[in-house]
Amino acid sequence: MADPLKPDTAVPVVIDRRRFLSWVVASPALMVAVRLDSSFAQTGPVETESASFNLYIAIQTDGRVVATLPRTEIGQGITTAVAMLVAEELDTLLDSVDVRTADADPRWLIQLTGLSSTMRYLAGPVRAAAASARARLVTAAAHRWQLLASRLTTARGEVLAPDGRRAGYGELARDAASVLLPEVSPLPKEVAEYTLVGQPTGRIDARDIVTGKARYALDLSIPGALPTVVARPPTLRGSVVSHDASAALSMPGVVGVVPLPTGVAVSAQSFAQALAARDALRVTWAPGPASHLSDADIEARLRDGMGSRPLPPLFTARTLEARFDFPYLAHAPMETQSCVARVTSDHAELWLGAQDPKFAQREVAEALGWALTPQRVTVHTTRAGGGFGRRFFNEPAVEAALVSRALGRPVKLMWTRNDDMRQGRYRPASHHRILAYLGSGGSILGWHHRSVIPTVEFPHGFGDLLTSLVGTVLPGVTSQTFFALSQKVPYRFGLVTQQLREVPIPIPTASFRSVYSSQVTVANELFVDQVARELGRDAVELRRAHLSSKRLEAVLDTVVREGQWGRALPSGVAQGVAVHEEWDSAIAHLVEVDVSGAEPRVLRVVIAADVGLPINPRGIEAQLQGATIDALSTTLSAGLHIDAGAVREGSFADYRWLRMKHMPATIDVHLVRSDDRVGGVGELGYPTAAAALGNALARGTGTLPTRFPILEAGA
Repeated sequence: MADPLKPDTAVPVVIDRRRFLSWVVASPALMVAVRLDSSFAQTGPVETESASFNLYIAIQTDGRVVATLPRTEIGQGITTAVAMLVAEELDTLLDSVDVRTADADPRWLIQLTGLSSTMRYLAGPVRAAAASARARLVTAAAHRWQLLASRLTTARGEVLAPDGRRAGYGELARDAASVLLPEVSPLPKEVAEYTLVGQPTGRIDARDIVTGKARYALDLSIPGALPTVVARPPTLRGSVVSHDASAALSMPGVVGVVPLPTGVAVSAQSFAQALAARDALRVTWAPGPASHLSDADIEARLRDGMGSRPLPPLFTARTLEARFDFPYLAHAPMETQSCVARVTSDHAELWLGAQDPKFAQREVAEALGWALTPQRVTVHTTRAGGGFGRRFFNEPAVEAALVSRALGRPVKLMWTRNDDMRQGRYRPASHHRILAYLGSGGSILGWHHRSVIPTVEFPHGFGDLLTSLVGTVLPGVTSQTFFALSQKVPYRFGLVTQQLREVPIPIPTASFRSVYSSQVTVANELFVDQVARELGRDAVELRRAHLSSKRLEAVLDTVVREGQWGRALPSGVAQGVAVHEEWDSAIAHLVEVDVSGAEPRVLRVVIAADVGLPINPRGIEAQLQGATIDALSTTLSAGLHIDAGAVREGSFADYRWLRMKHMPATIDVHLVRSDDRVGGVGELGYPTAAAALGNALARGTGTLPTRFPILEAGA
């Protein structure tokens, strides 16, 4: 079968009602490419060498279906959701569909996995490609049997004739590849016709994951790849002044020591040998640019950046104010950063779980001095064990490429958990001031929220070269743009303003699950409850009275009903709610917490979400539950501390993520469906879980939490 990233020719374009362009790519079997296009003007053959593809679907001669996507499986379950859509539109079995991630390639429109965008952007193209393939398979069977295509049906990977004849997709694939114009509709099904999509379905890769068959970067067997680790500076972005590798080089199994801009790498025959030799290095370090900063200094800078209070609107009778402080957070994915690299004099080949493989390709090319010829770098995207924004940055790829070139050998470079915690990238700390302007009679005349946050780095942009260049050259422009586009107050609160003030602090940052909403929305929802208390109103009633979104009203009503808001509770037990709308989806959380013990304990969580068409309800449930655990952890106990430019926490031993014993007895997820659009899920669940927990704590203790995490180590 032809390489799906290097198609030869294409047949005339087929345009469907969902504004996707699809065409058949020349190959030994049936392969359909599709891309999103905003114009119907294009007709005739397409130049596939310059086309920006969204995806490919290939029907192989053995009947298996392969979907190739420009997105990365990082645990969010896109392989299952895509396979379900393909199986649905093709009328084939789910277990006959394989989903693969494409290598980095400029012909893909966007390869960025983030912003809860994968299914929002790819569900339509997936449906279009699969429907187009099915139409061609039916047409091929009609030609073979000399029947009208309209009389044929499909089921379980076969085309069926009224007289009982049947042909499997595999045996029709070659003939279908030569069909220029299908004789039945190539349009996707109506949603009402779906029988698989929308049904709770187990992950197609679950068995591979639990049995160890699933392969991550460090699992790959690249001949001769040397296990490699890096000695890193004690302070953030410190640098090497000098090093003595004599002791390390004399140790068993050690192959080489390579100085890097980020530290000193050691390669050996095993990771145990490499780690031991790394500890034997003698390195003199120059302190990093944040070495004069600790938590108190950072907090002072953030507060100093707040500026003066704005004037209240006319007719304001009373102004309520609250301030909130959030810490730096590590992404802490279960799989730490890693990369396998093989570099020769004129080519580099890398394997890693990147959230933007094209950005990885450009970064490695630049590091190797090939910035003008990034095509000399091949990036194979592997599955990854979590991302949350951390894998937009490709330090292990750059390091592995430099070490491989220096040693003339392939290398398998691993970041330890300590590396990732103490020399990684972080969600920035932030300080917030919110003002609510009240009129006579308790009306809300205005809402002003000013956030002071160190610049979130977006050098990868939004997946394309232009925004990547802007994110690199003008990082403040990108962050301000993203803030303005993503941050909305979903209430009719009169004159509403939200501002981002950026403070330069030399600590590396990255987008974190929910990006700005993980702080801004949380603070807003906490303060909504505080305003309700000041006005003597029920928190749910006040929200209902001011919500500007019917979808939010529906999810709020659902958690109130399912969580039995307002019922009599045992002494020391309280409830909190919060709502949020983003990524074309809406969500509400109700959290029930017991504050009677030495530390708060979450008893129950109820979630209601409107994500439009729920492709796989079980996958959505898992995503929302995972985001909830992240939020509960970082609200209660998990946060980073900076001591003289060094990160104090080094592992899950002191980065206090919640353990299984801390989990609520139930996390119930209810899906509310207002329409058939496909909304985002991966980042949706964090803000409302954190805010609902904070609101429950405020109701239970009588004190609004304003500093996070609430339970500091040793408290």
